[in-house]
Amino acid sequence: MKTRTLCSALLFIFAMALQSCAVVEGIFKAGAATGVIAVVIVIALIIFVITRFRGNNRP
Repeated sequence: MKTRTLCSALLFIFAMALQSCAVVEGIFKAGAATGVIAVVIVIALIIFVITRFRGNNRP
């Protein structure tokens, strides 16, 4: 339970720390290739967090 609460708190802090406008501005300044890489990394992190929350509920 503590781990789940800690992960939720960290995810909330991470989401609040990244302001969407600043992120988009940075992506446009860095270029399209960097933007694609950043999006792939963010999606991978989201999938990783979701799989960690689900745990091993499979039979």
